[in-house]
Amino acid sequence: MIEVKNLWKIFKFYQKPSDRLKEIFLRKKYHINFAALKGISFSIENGEVLGIVGPNGSGKSTLLKILTGVIFPDKGEVKVKGKIAGILELGTGFNFELTGLENIYFNGMLLGMSKNEIEEKKEAIIEFSELQEFINKPLKVYSTGMVMRLAFSIAVHTDPDCFLIDEALAVGDAHFQQKCMKKIKEFKKRGKTIIFVSHDMNAVKLLCDKAILLHRGEILDEGKPEKVINTYNFLLAKLEEKGNYFVVKEKKSSYGSFEVKILKVELIGIESQSRIVASGEMVNVKIKCKAFKDIPELTLGILIRDRFAQDIFGINTALLEKNLNLKTGEVCSVIFKFPMNIAPGKYTLTVAAHTGKLHSERCYHWIDNAISFEVAGYKHKVFIGVAYLPTQVQVIKE
Repeated sequence: MIEVKNLWKIFKFYQKPSDRLKEIFLRKKYHINFAALKGISFSIENGEVLGIVGPNGSGKSTLLKILTGVIFPDKGEVKVKGKIAGILELGTGFNFELTGLENIYFNGMLLGMSKNEIEEKKEAIIEFSELQEFINKPLKVYSTGMVMRLAFSIAVHTDPDCFLIDEALAVGDAHFQQKCMKKIKEFKKRGKTIIFVSHDMNAVKLLCDKAILLHRGEILDEGKPEKVINTYNFLLAKLEEKGNYFVVKEKKSSYGSFEVKILKVELIGIESQSRIVASGEMVNVKIKCKAFKDIPELTLGILIRDRFAQDIFGINTALLEKNLNLKTGEVCSVIFKFPMNIAPGKYTLTVAAHTGKLHSERCYHWIDNAISFEVAGYKHKVFIGVAYLPTQVQVIKE
């Protein structure tokens, strides 16, 4: 269990190193105070996973450093029940001149393991990391993914009651990321408390029971991951407006700067002529929009989510290399045509108008869950999983 009450952390910034000495001897202030955390409070129970999201510089890493005891708060209270371990900034707690094996001892002791405990677990750590061939080589020759493997492997084998992860899964291959996810889910089943900091919104929705949005050291929103992520998307759109500060008072489903406005959204199965389509059926998604200023590079995009709010498929005109150029007052429609090769179930369609390949670059209009639709039955082959990949099979007898 972790409980945080009214937590503050203030850093002093000096323009020049000599200003520190001047402040000591001249008894005059030469620094600027920067509040990295401003009175934040939250709690996590045993067996819960808390996701923390927010732009760079919002205070996420500072919070985790306080929770793990790397730095101390200036004000407030932190209660942690049980043993705590964390993977903070990549490479924290390692000596890059030492070998991987030597770093298992070095980092393990920093995380509170005894030498005997490390002796008992070192083979399991090496096996989990899959670094057998490199374990006797110095860490300075490791890739960032290899360092992450070693850090994660050591941390999970301390068997902590509270486990903190700061963007550790952003590097490394898909195989090891899946292995880490499985271990995190195992920890959750065993009733451990987990804090997961990430820019991967899908992972936050998949792993976390609740989430908080940090911005400029304050909690802007908290609650169910889907709700907090919607607020985060709204924040990214608002940050384009010269960084104006805002407080969200209610759940937003439509937001943006509105230089372009989406007027109408349609999804229809070509054969069924309805929003109930068969898996494999061709569908048309039509987005109609209007420009309220000249937009030389407009992107229109779609995103399909399942009933668990996981992103299933997304595409946009920029990714498809289709250039859109609208003048003030112009209205245009874009039609996306594709086979609905996903498993039967209930889904939603989110649409957006923005610049670039990502809506975070500049969002004109985002409509969350604009349309609900259902995939029922199969038009072609029955398959296992969430998506059908057209497959050919060949049998060769020898």
